[in-house]
Amino acid sequence: MSRWKCFLPGVALLFLAGCGGSQHSADEKYYLVSAATKMEYWQEAAAGVGQAAKQLGVMAETDGPDNYDIKGEREQLHALLAKKPSGIAVSAGDPDSVKDDIDAAIAQGIPVVTMDSDSPASKRLFFVGTDNYKAGLMGARLVANRLEGKGNIVIFTFPEQANLKQRLQGYRDVLAEHPGIHISEIVDAKGDPGVVFDRTMQAVEKKEPIDGFVCLVSIAAPEVAEVLTRKNVTGKLVMGMDADERTIDAIKSGIITATLVQKPFTMAYLSIKLLDDLHHHPLASMSGDFSRDPFSPLPTFVDTGVTLVDKSNVAAFAETQKSAQARK
Repeated sequence: MSRWKCFLPGVALLFLAGCGGSQHSADEKYYLVSAATKMEYWQEAAAGVGQAAKQLGVMAETDGPDNYDIKGEREQLHALLAKKPSGIAVSAGDPDSVKDDIDAAIAQGIPVVTMDSDSPASKRLFFVGTDNYKAGLMGARLVANRLEGKGNIVIFTFPEQANLKQRLQGYRDVLAEHPGIHISEIVDAKGDPGVVFDRTMQAVEKKEPIDGFVCLVSIAAPEVAEVLTRKNVTGKLVMGMDADERTIDAIKSGIITATLVQKPFTMAYLSIKLLDDLHHHPLASMSGDFSRDPFSPLPTFVDTGVTLVDKSNVAAFAETQKSAQARK
């Protein structure tokens, strides 16, 4: 199969089918770099990396600080360039801080894609992940519906991440149509569940007029639910993010209203597969503006999708999740 055919619009399916059957070398190695490798979300991504590496017969691993650390991610990405990897997938904790090292990797002929959180001003080849703006719209519509158009909400996020800025914008745009709903505060969770726990506890103990907690990051909803459970608080809207086990359990018990589930396993799995193909079927140049080229051999964005899980479908989701984990 020609290189051109490998990059036609059905890119994900064609890559999964395998293009060219290239021979892998002993020193071939791929990396996924993120700002918080020990979070449950990134453990799922690591499983995707491992699955892709096993299928391809190559070495691949995750790299980055254990706990949320933007500076640490940049430092480890910078150090990684000296190893001359076969390809790198980067989740940008801060899109600006990793830009120079992404550009340096591309200049060295190392293919780089972003996943989960983009660095759009860099020379990365394309982005693999959620359409975060649409995810924000989806979550906000549920919030507006459940609050019946009025109430005060607190939002937990990581303000520097590009994907979370897009997610927040989706919420803002929908809530602008519901002037009775007010964003009382946007809290920087700082990658620390304790920040979420303490702020929620403060709100409950001071009886602040908060009707809902919106969590744009996976670590937040379980902490909100823990506080509400301890304090026997009911009737609060809690909008989660992702499929942390505690989040799913709290939806079952009715503490968390709903969550938006991304696919970190799929993002990572696809990223390694695509990087492998780029390594074995190199582009004539990686410096082109592929986003504006109607005959580009690359996509701009590979959307891995998002699912809304609430009380109505949480049992079915949990069963599917259990079956998928058993197959790994």
